[in-house]
Amino acid sequence: PVTLTAAPAVWEWGADGFVLFRFFDIATPWPFRWLALDVQGGLCILLDVLVAGVFAGVFLQLIVYYL
Repeated sequence: PVTLTAAPAVWEWGADGFVLFRFFDIATPWPFRWLALDVQGGLCILLDVLVAGVFAGVFLQLIVYYL
């Protein structure tokens, strides 16, 4: 839901948002690594998914804006 909050209500953007979210969830770029090392337990998992959703949402909005 975080990724698709401001996305157009078309299934193609939903699919793009899902792919972006999975990429950021699997790739584990810098902010995610910091969370994984400094935060432990269930809070780490929750924050990891939340940050991945925010990053995917920002990238999705950039794609929507420039296309």
